[in-house]
Amino acid sequence: MIHYLSYQKGELVEVDYSQSFDWINIFPPFSPHELEKEASRLDLPIDFFTDSLDIDERSRYEREEEGNLILINAAFLNHDSKDNEAIYVTVPIGIILSRNVIITISQSSHPIFDKFRNKLVKNFDPKNHRRFILQMFEQNVYGFLDGLKKLNLKRNLIEQELYNSSRNSELKQLLRIEKSLVFFVNSLRANDLLMMKMKRTDFLSLKGDEVLEDFFEDIIIDNSQALEMSNVYTNILSSTMEAYASIISNNLNIFIHRLTIITIILMVPTLVASFYGMNLEHIPFSSGPYTFYVLIFFSIILGLALIYFFRRARQ
Repeated sequence: MIHYLSYQKGELVEVDYSQSFDWINIFPPFSPHELEKEASRLDLPIDFFTDSLDIDERSRYEREEEGNLILINAAFLNHDSKDNEAIYVTVPIGIILSRNVIITISQSSHPIFDKFRNKLVKNFDPKNHRRFILQMFEQNVYGFLDGLKKLNLKRNLIEQELYNSSRNSELKQLLRIEKSLVFFVNSLRANDLLMMKMKRTDFLSLKGDEVLEDFFEDIIIDNSQALEMSNVYTNILSSTMEAYASIISNNLNIFIHRLTIITIILMVPTLVASFYGMNLEHIPFSSGPYTFYVLIFFSIILGLALIYFFRRARQ
């Protein structure tokens, strides 16, 4: 869908292409023909639109005579609930700077854009391209931070469940969280490099505007914080998985040890009884009237002796 938005009297209003507009927001469903038509109307390279839809595109920016492109990775909640899929994935968002309009394009409608449309961002004005881009960067970082808090909370809850059970479902959830954190780390690192390069080359022409320069610096700091949090949570989760694997292995060893002891304790009386179960002559005490009771008593004594032996061995 292609939405043409105009900022009028403090309100963001959807208009037709024939009217004056400040922001074009593009997200599926749309056809390749519509993208080509839009690129031709705005005199922009079609690559600006198609690259923004490539899931494998890295965060970067391009300068062209017709306009500029910024690609930044954003966190998306994965609606695929399969056990082998990450809870969060990251996809690129394209920000295209034309002469008089700013275009955003992504594979799906992102909550970042909903915040702007619902007036949840202060001092928002799409006519001011530089501030608008910085505000999108800021909201993108907040999206990562919010996702990190939810993933960490979910991890804590699963860990509490793992203390009382060893079901595969909890382990699968931890693997989904781990995949999400891998996406976060890679995307936040790429975003951090992009913003540092944009600051160094003054891509947004912020020099001389102290307010916007400080705003951009705060965004870079918040992104670095999100990256550090992602690394910390990834390390904690890896340590948790390793510790839980060690606990399972240790419990299995204890169980096998106990089972072996029980098997040995039961085996010795069974061995004595099997000798007297043979259909042979000249077996000692086989003809006595109390042989059965003697064998039972002797088997119990042997079993108790083995129990005493293993207990002493554990001390």
